[in-house]
Order: sequence, then structure tokens, then C-alpha cells
Amino acid sequence: MVVLNRIYTRKGDDGTTSLVTGERLPKSHLRIDAYGTVDETNAVVGMARLFTGEAPDLDAMLARIQNDLFDLGADLATPPDAQLKWEPLRIVAAQVARLEAEIDLLNADLEPLKSFVLPGGSAASAHLHLARTVSRRAERIMVALTEIEEGAISREAVAYVNRLSDFFFVAARWVNDRGRADVLWVPGAHR
Repeated sequence: MVVLNRIYTRKGDDGTTSLVTGERLPKSHLRIDAYGTVDETNAVVGMARLFTGEAPDLDAMLARIQNDLFDLGADLATPPDAQLKWEPLRIVAAQVARLEAEIDLLNADLEPLKSFVLPGGSAASAHLHLARTVSRRAERIMVALTEIEEGAISREAVAYVNRLSDFFFVAARWVNDRGRADVLWVPGAHR
């Protein structure tokens, strides 16, 4: 159970923050950047949800994703070799599989693309495209961390965030009148 009765502690005033283990890292560390960017993704999803009320099934998917993003943040804040008195929260293959199933469900309503899609069309779509780009940044940071610290992040966590950006892309198209309101890229249109 999480209990937050005091929001500021002043411990981070020296430019460090603590992991689940209590170990302190500089706030510039890739691990901190990774879960900070996951948190940023979650905030963008919250913004997108302001515009998905007329699509309750999609909104429910996004609500589950927001919860998963907290799971992912907890996973990233807990090093793989953490010695804890409890089972650490980790992203599992079932979460990746659920995203894949939801991508397939939404994608079944869409016509195949014949051009790249520009972010926009509707407020919900624009926000979902923003979530896509922020989640891609989180993925790049996570991958960079695995390149300097072998095994720093589980394969499931990387797969989840990779699939997540795919979900946001498909959801952005789906919420744009099943792709009919997509804004398509026209190469060289304004030369």
C-alpha cells in the first residue's frame, strides 16, 4: 500500500532520487529518465482521455494502460538485482499480449494505410499521437540503459513500451472516425 502523507522531503534537493531499494541515483541517470518519461506518457494519456468519452471501449483500454504505466514505472524504479522482502512489481508477458489483442481489435476497423499519417484530425487523435511519440522516447531511453547495463530492464518491459506506441498509433487512427478523418502526408505538397 502506498501512503503519501508528505509530498516534499527535501532529499532530492541535491539532485538525486531514490529507487525502490533506497539506493540514490542522480536525477540525470537513464533509469530515472526512463521512468520519468513513462510518467510523462501517462500524463499525455490522461489528456487524451479528456476527448475519448464518446468511445467508452477505447477509454477503458486507455485507463488500463495508465495503470500499466504505473506498473512499468515501478518496474523501472526497481533494479533487476534488487534484494527486497516482497516480490517486485514487473511487467509480464500477459500485459504485452493484452496490448497486442487490443491493437488487433482496433486495427480490424481500419482500412490499410496508403500514406503516412500526420498527427491531428481530432483532439483525441492528436493527443494519442503525442502519447505515441513520448512512449517512443521512453523506449529509446530504456534501450539506451540496456546497452550500458546488460539486463537492466526486462525484455517484457521493453516489449510493452514498444507495443504501446503501436497501440497509440492505431488508437489515434481509430478515434479519427476509424481512419476516415486521418490527415495524410502528401510528399512534397508545398514545395
